Amino acid sequence: MIRGAALMLLLAAPALAAPTLSLPPSASRTAEDEKARGSYELPVGPWADGAIEALPIQGEVTRTAWRITDNRDPTLAILDGLRDQLKAEGFEVIFECDTDACGGFDFRFATDVLPEPQMHVDLGDFRVLSARRGTDGSADYVCLIVSRTSDSAYVQMTRVGEALNTPLPIAAAKYEPEVAAPTEGALADQLVAVGKVVLGDLDFASGTTDLGPGPFASLTDLAAWLKANPDKTIALVGHSDATGALAANVALSRARAQSVLDRLAKDYGIPRSQMAADGVGFLSPLASNLTEDGRTRNRRVEALVTSTQ
Repeated sequence: MIRGAALMLLLAAPALAAPTLSLPPSASRTAEDEKARGSYELPVGPWADGAIEALPIQGEVTRTAWRITDNRDPTLAILDGLRDQLKAEGFEVIFECDTDACGGFDFRFATDVLPEPQMHVDLGDFRVLSARRGTDGSADYVCLIVSRTSDSAYVQMTRVGEALNTPLPIAAAKYEPEVAAPTEGALADQLVAVGKVVLGDLDFASGTTDLGPGPFASLTDLAAWLKANPDKTIALVGHSDATGALAANVALSRARAQSVLDRLAKDYGIPRSQMAADGVGFLSPLASNLTEDGRTRNRRVEALVTSTQ
């Protein structure tokens, strides 16, 4: 849920030039979508009282994501460089926050983020910046989200303005429309490379939060990784399809994630201090909820790495 901070703005002024930001040569554009006329809730405050303070804007909307490989720069350093470039383009920063100051888990799942694997957001390390160029009907807005895995950084830029058929904001980045899915059995590799993994073989009794007897290969592999990396922590996050009310689905998905945590602690001896459990209901789908196959894919539990080192 996002709370409006001002009246709806309609961007109807002449086009403004797209920001010409630059990223390192290893940056690859992983996704981009455009809407000729859409709306966007620009974050202008942290998560508080059950919502993000946001500025509702209408106009042409472009969302673009990049992955910067072989990169060890902290998220602050990456955002510092992009902030400086935006200021040079005439933008004024109107909001900026990092992980906990943003609102952590709640902020992440209440704001607009392109899906994995095109855009990755580490729940323990992300930064957000909103900026504006111009005023009133001539304003141009940008929101940046920066996060990373152990070896790569991820940047998402959402731009709201007119005539977005101008050159891409980061034209030098080569385009990768798809990121190959990890092969079966590569749970540890995916945790390191992407920061999360779907525990796809779990089985819950129909209509309940009880995890089936197993055994489940995904839990065996996850437990092995946690034992081999006792300094790492994870969050088990439950997800549901869109059938039913949000509150009920959040409760169900959270309870199922807790069942997985309990199994890892009881049967595999994983310290509870190394794990957390929560649920987001249907707020982060993998596929369309308009088909049975999509709803099946959306009913899942994921393991997310929450360590930042």
